[in-house]
Amino acid sequence: MVDARGSVVRSIGKTQTFLSAVEVAELVSLYERGWGVVRLGDRFGIHRRTVVAHLVRSSVPIRTRGLAEGEVSEAVRLYDGGLTLQEVGLVFGVSQGGVRRAVAAAGSSIRPTGRRAAIGGVKVV
Repeated sequence: MVDARGSVVRSIGKTQTFLSAVEVAELVSLYERGWGVVRLGDRFGIHRRTVVAHLVRSSVPIRTRGLAEGEVSEAVRLYDGGLTLQEVGLVFGVSQGGVRRAVAAAGSSIRPTGRRAAIGGVKVV
């Protein structure tokens, strides 16, 4: 689209997908049966944030996926052993932020972003 100012609309990377009321009801039902946000996004062809937006508009409480109680000590061990927060998150299938919160709550100090711990006096890269 062009006017006196020049191009006013850039190309749209992805067309918008609008869900019908029936599809939103199905999305809510699947979420309440345990489907995850990413899986729902794939199922309906929408972004995970859009899934969450539909759930919030439908007054559905959002589940938080973090480390389970039994996983925290192992996550701390892996992190203190040299893995980054992101790497520990990949092991458990949770976000880097989820690992950061759990590790910090367990009393471990958080290293600067992307840094691995030194093991036996040798920095692991």
